[in-house]
Amino acid sequence: MQLIDIGVNLTASQFDGQHRALLERAEAANVVQMVLTGTSLAGSEAALELARQLDPDGQRLFCTAGVHPHDASHWSPASERPLAALLDERQVVAVGECGLDFNRDFSPRPAQEAAFEAQLALAAHKQLPVFVHERDAHPRLLAILKAYRDHLPAAVVHCFTGDRQALFAYLDLDLHIGITGWICDERRGSHLHPLVASIPRGRLMLETDAPWLLPRTLRPKPKNGRNEPAYLPEVLREVARHRGESEAELAAHTTACARTFFNLPDLD
Repeated sequence: MQLIDIGVNLTASQFDGQHRALLERAEAANVVQMVLTGTSLAGSEAALELARQLDPDGQRLFCTAGVHPHDASHWSPASERPLAALLDERQVVAVGECGLDFNRDFSPRPAQEAAFEAQLALAAHKQLPVFVHERDAHPRLLAILKAYRDHLPAAVVHCFTGDRQALFAYLDLDLHIGITGWICDERRGSHLHPLVASIPRGRLMLETDAPWLLPRTLRPKPKNGRNEPAYLPEVLREVARHRGESEAELAAHTTACARTFFNLPDLD
């Protein structure tokens, strides 16, 4: 059984000095490939450098490059050239994390929308998939995405936490869905239990969003309270339970989906 974690914030300070041990634990848990998340220009450069350093052969570690809506106030037309250069690198497999966050509004909404549209245009030009962040913004996000969707090879709504209406609107737009340990949280994620069964095979992928979103069902709980890719099997277990699938069956089709979506190499 092989698993792919499509969203790991490996550049987070919580992992400093622990990368190789973390990768060893992930491999022991059958997490064989990971996509490291870029959330700013500097952060995307750091993710690429980490992927190169830890996986010089470029078979197991990959990354996204983009500007998160929290950082959108720093976006300008001058941002496009360095981002476009990053997107030409071999281990960069998607544009993002980009999108809209109307929950925290760390950047003004017009700035978020401008940065998102510019990155969608880049993704269309480069023919790369998009790694999308959305929080409390799905009607506006959909309106923007619809204008670009026919020109994009694919897009995934990462860490989906929305309701039935949002899910089906995304599926109707032929988007992929990323599910995290949010589904393991009995306080705020139980609404996802009936929804995950509605995500078609070939459109569902799994992720940890580590070091955040530690699955609350995990036993024993790590004393440091930090999530990591080695805990992706806990997300697998919970999703499989609510889809009525075996863990092996779910692992097979979500891994195949991630490989196709991000154009990752097959591993023996």
